[in-house]
Amino acid sequence: MKIEKTINETNFELGEDHFSLSAITPLLESAFDKSDAQKIDIIQDHVKTILETLGMDLKDDSLKGTPLRVAKMFVNEIFGGLNPVNKPKASTFNNSYKYGEMLVEKNITLYSTCEHHLLPIVGKAHVAYVSNGTVVGLSKMNRIVDYYAKRPQVQERLTLQIVQELQAILGTKDVACVIDAKHLCVNSRGINDTASSTVTSEFGGVFNTEEKKRDFLDYIKLDTTF
Repeated sequence: MKIEKTINETNFELGEDHFSLSAITPLLESAFDKSDAQKIDIIQDHVKTILETLGMDLKDDSLKGTPLRVAKMFVNEIFGGLNPVNKPKASTFNNSYKYGEMLVEKNITLYSTCEHHLLPIVGKAHVAYVSNGTVVGLSKMNRIVDYYAKRPQVQERLTLQIVQELQAILGTKDVACVIDAKHLCVNSRGINDTASSTVTSEFGGVFNTEEKKRDFLDYIKLDTTF
């Protein structure tokens, strides 16, 4: 009983600290046994139960469509990145320009959902790589960020997943990512700190050198107001 109590307390503390121990999204083996339509039907019923348990009258015109709206939003939108069917196709090209410096895509708008409280994470991702002969379309970098963001997440895992995916696509370790985001599970509940944001980073290959890391961080700080 004491060991079980300690484990439960540890799991709660990990959740409250918004920390992940793995770069792999935890999924059941049966995660894709049900169709999206089946998932929407099931989630709709559960949302209805939650709202009615809270005392809401779902016969009200404003509320009667909410369970279905929430279910569709979960499956088709904010958690759409759980379904590998939605994974962006990785179009790569030969680096015919022989461009050998880093390529940086910064200020990528990021919307995700904290997996501990199911509240929004809103911020910016900055991604860079150095080509070893292959380049990827700029929009694909944005789409990769969006795909991994659209699932219950913790920011550390999201940062790792973006880097690891681009490393696999480009065939190089020379990839880096920095994310700066606000967590509404911190801003709107608990400590209610509206000013703070969370910064995570992952540096691979040449980005582990002080020179390349500094160059990347300097690029991020550039004022690019148009």
